[in-house]
Order: sequence, then C-alpha cells, then structure tokens
Amino acid sequence: MKEYINEKLVVIRGGGDLGTAVAITLFNAGYFILILESKCPIAVRRKVALSEAVYENEVIIEGVKGVITQSIDEIHNCIAKKYISIFVDERANILNKLKPIALVDAIVAKKNLGTNKKMAPITIALGPGFIADVDVDAVIETNRGQALGQVIYDGPTTKNTGQPAPVMGFKRERVLWAPLSGHINVIKDIGNIVEKGEGVAEINGVHIKTKISGFVRGMIHPGIYVREGLKIADIDPRFDRLDLCYSVSDKAYVIGKSVLNALEILNAKKSNNKMIEWHSL
Repeated sequence: MKEYINEKLVVIRGGGDLGTAVAITLFNAGYFILILESKCPIAVRRKVALSEAVYENEVIIEGVKGVITQSIDEIHNCIAKKYISIFVDERANILNKLKPIALVDAIVAKKNLGTNKKMAPITIALGPGFIADVDVDAVIETNRGQALGQVIYDGPTTKNTGQPAPVMGFKRERVLWAPLSGHINVIKDIGNIVEKGEGVAEINGVHIKTKISGFVRGMIHPGIYVREGLKIADIDPRFDRLDLCYSVSDKAYVIGKSVLNALEILNAKKSNNKMIEWHSL
C-alpha cells in the first residue's frame, strides 16, 4: 500500500488558501496529498485553508477532509482513507523518508524559503521568489491579470507588486497588518459585518481598526503570536457576498488547475525521457 501511495503522492509546502486550492484540485484528479505546515499557521483566509487542521485536528473544505497526522504510519493511514494529510514539518525533513512524485511550494512567502529541485522528481512553486529551471521545474504566476495561472518553465514570474487586488476600487485600504508584535485578540471574526473605523482585533492593548466598511473575509487564527507588519485581516466591501468567506476563490482554483497541468506535463516529459533512455540501451 505504501508503495502504491508513493506512486501518486504529491507533497505541498503550505496549506493556506492557495495551497488548499492546489491540494483539492490535485486530490480530485486522483493524487494523494500531504501538506507540510508550520506549528502556528498564519493563513488569513483560514475558513478555506487546510492548514487550520493544525489547530482543529481536522477540517472539511469544499467536501474534502484534511486531518492532522503525527507519523509516517498516520500519514499513510490518512491517505488510505481518502483524506488529505497535514503534517507539521516546516523544513520538509520528512522528505528523507518519503518518495513523492512531486513537491509544490505553496507557501507564497514572496521569496524562496529553501525549496529546490533536489527535493522531488518534479518541483513546482507558486508566485515570485522562484526561477523556473533553476530553483524548481516550473513556476506558476499568481499575480492577478491576463497572465494569472501561466506556467513558466524558464525564468521568473512577474515581481511582487506589494498591492492587494482591487475590490470595488479599494486596494490597501481593505487589508490590515499588525502594527506591533504580540498575541492577537480577535474582536470581529470571519463573516462579521464591520463599519469603517471599527476595531476588529487587538494586540497588547492596541486596537486595529478598519479603513472601510464591509465584512471580515479573512482573519488570522485567534490568540497566536504575530510579528509587526504581518497581514492579519482582509475586509471585503461587497456586503452581498458573504459566501466568499467560505468558498475557495476563482483565482485560487485557476492556480490549482495550472499546477495540475504543469504536473502532468512534467510527469509525461519525465516518463518519455525514461523511455528514450531505455531504448538507447
């Protein structure tokens, strides 16, 4: 069974909203999925992030169940039950004991935190910070626009703009960052309606107030330690779209489909190369 799982096992670094879309897309295509996470995931859109299993033990997103696992045996048992396995391993040390067919870096840290082509037969990364054919085999464009989801096999994606995507004309106004380091106390959680200037969270007595009216679409997990400058919340001004709090975004699924496409192309290319090598013997 373990050998069978390894034949279709894909390891994903990061289970935030984009990593979750990738995981669900590949899972529905028949791949087995293991997500590697940190001890304290910081996904803002946590209602659509499989990384929340680190806090809740298990979550169900869009009909797919993710379960926290503690060992190799638990990972295999979880996958055999047709669940997605989540394992705390920020440095991906478990790769020394597993043989996945591919590794996807979905941390989306805007820089490479250590992923390289030696980590798996096929390596794919999301967004800026990676160079295709140098750091990994392929990079997926994550910046909104006509190039969203483009699979790049040689070179980098577009540079990080530092600007959130506009919603009803609002960009940076709809995103909240931690003004200082400390443990966060959530006042208004995901799905709550807020008015401009209302406090949605508090860190060490400092209230973090909204700059626009709307609903809380994303909020970091309550009680965790956050560093100054970290994105902690996302306010959406579209009062009639509360459903967006609990559904994977179209953008995320575009990226997920691109990862699937790249994986199958790279896998076919690898298989073809093996056939050429075998015939040349």
